Amino acid sequence: MDKRVVEFIRGLRAAGVRVSLAESVDALNAVGALGVVDKEIFRASLRATLVKEKEDFAPFDQLFPLYFGGGGPPLQNALEELSEGDQELLQAALSALSGRLQQLMDWLTSGNGPTKEELEELANRAGAQWANDPREARWVTRRMLQQMGFAHLEEQIQQMVEQLQKMGMSQDAIEKLLGVVEANREALAEQVAQQVGLQIAEQRANQPNEDLHGSDLMHKPLQSLTEEETNQLRKEVQRLVTQLRSRAALRRKRGKKGRFDSKSTIRANQRYGGVPVELRWKKRKLKPSLVLICDVSTSMRSVAEFMLRLTYELQDQVAKARSFAFNSDMREISVTLSGARAAEAVTQVLYDIPPGYYATDFGNSLATFHHNWWESVNGRTIVVILGDARNNYNSPRIDLMKDLQRRARRVIWLNPETQRQWGTGDSDMWDYVPVCDEVFVVRNLAQLATAVDKLLTGG
Repeated sequence: MDKRVVEFIRGLRAAGVRVSLAESVDALNAVGALGVVDKEIFRASLRATLVKEKEDFAPFDQLFPLYFGGGGPPLQNALEELSEGDQELLQAALSALSGRLQQLMDWLTSGNGPTKEELEELANRAGAQWANDPREARWVTRRMLQQMGFAHLEEQIQQMVEQLQKMGMSQDAIEKLLGVVEANREALAEQVAQQVGLQIAEQRANQPNEDLHGSDLMHKPLQSLTEEETNQLRKEVQRLVTQLRSRAALRRKRGKKGRFDSKSTIRANQRYGGVPVELRWKKRKLKPSLVLICDVSTSMRSVAEFMLRLTYELQDQVAKARSFAFNSDMREISVTLSGARAAEAVTQVLYDIPPGYYATDFGNSLATFHHNWWESVNGRTIVVILGDARNNYNSPRIDLMKDLQRRARRVIWLNPETQRQWGTGDSDMWDYVPVCDEVFVVRNLAQLATAVDKLLTGG
C-alpha cells in the first residue's frame, strides 16, 4: 500500500498539487496508524495530510478513485440465476457468436470480466499511451468501449434473446438474464473508465518535468488573451509553479557541494605539509536574493499579473525578496504580496495602482526607488525589471540604471515587446540594453516561465 500511496502523491504533483516530502511522510504515517480497512477514514487521512489549498480538493477527488478504486464494481454471474437447462441454452446461444462480441457477451454473463493486463492492452489499443491529460480519458474510454463491441451490443443482446426464445428458454429466465447483463454492462464500463484514467494519470506523473511550455495557449501573447483564456492560464500557473519549484530544488541538490576553492585548500593543508590533501569547496548561496520592479501601466497589466502571480507563489525559492510596482511613480508592494492568497494579493496590487493612459514614467520611478529603497540592493541581489521601457518621452535616467547595475549582482530586464518594437515611438529599450546583464522577451506565459526558471539559478 505504501507504494500505491507514493504513486498517488506523484499523480497529485503532476496535477499541480504542492506536496512536500514532510507531508508525504505524514501521509504514510497516517495510513500506518489508521489503516486501510475503512475506506472513508483512509481517504480522509490522505486528504488531511496532503491537501492544503481549497483549489486542490478537485484534483484529489478526481485522482483518489483512480488509484484506490479497487478496479471498479465486480461483475455478477448470470449462470447463478439460471437452472442447469437454461445454462446450457445460454452457452449454446453464446457459441453462435464470434470474435470480440462472443468475448464481450461472455464477460457480461459469466461474471469473469477482463483481467487487469487485458484492460491495459485494450486501453493501449485505444490510444491511452498517447494521452497526456486526464481530460482526454473520456475520449479514450469511448474508443475503448467501441473496440470491445459496445457499439453493437444492443443488437447482439436482441439477437441472443430471440435465439433463446426459439430454443425454449422461459421469459422469466430471460428477464433475469437481461437484468444481470445490464448491471454488468454498467460495471464493465466503469472498470474501463477507471483503468483509462489511472493509466493516463500514471503516465503524466512519470513524465519528467522538463517541458514548461504546456498547451498552445501558453504561447499566445498575454496582451491578446480573451477573458476566458486568461482564466485558463491562471489555472495553469499552479502547474508551472510546481514544475519550477521541483527544478529549482533539483538544481540546488546538485549544486550543494560548490566549486573547488584552491586558495582555501592550500591554506588548510599547510599544517601537515599537504599530505594528505583535504579539498575545500566554495559554498554558494543557492537561493537568489531578488528585487522585482514591475510596470503595471495599462499596456503592461496582463503581463504584470502573471509575473506577480509567479513571484508570489515562488517566494520560498528565494533567500529574500522585495517587490515594487510603478506607473507614474514607484511604490513597494512586498507587504501586500506576502499577506494574502495569490489571487487576492495580485488583485489588490493592481487595484492600488491605477493604470492610467500615457502616465508611465520609469525615470521618475527609478529616482524614487533610488531615494527610498536603494539599500535593498547589494552585491548578492538580482534585480528584475518587468516593463516595455515606454516612458512617454520622459527622461530614462540611464545614470541611475548604471548605478543600479554596479550595485547589484545582476540586472535582468523582461520585456513583452519584440525587438522590432524597441526604439520605436517612446520606447527607450535600446538605451537600457547596455546597462542590463540580460534581456528576455516575454510575450507569453511560456517565455515568462522560461525566464523565471533561469532566474532561480542565479543565486
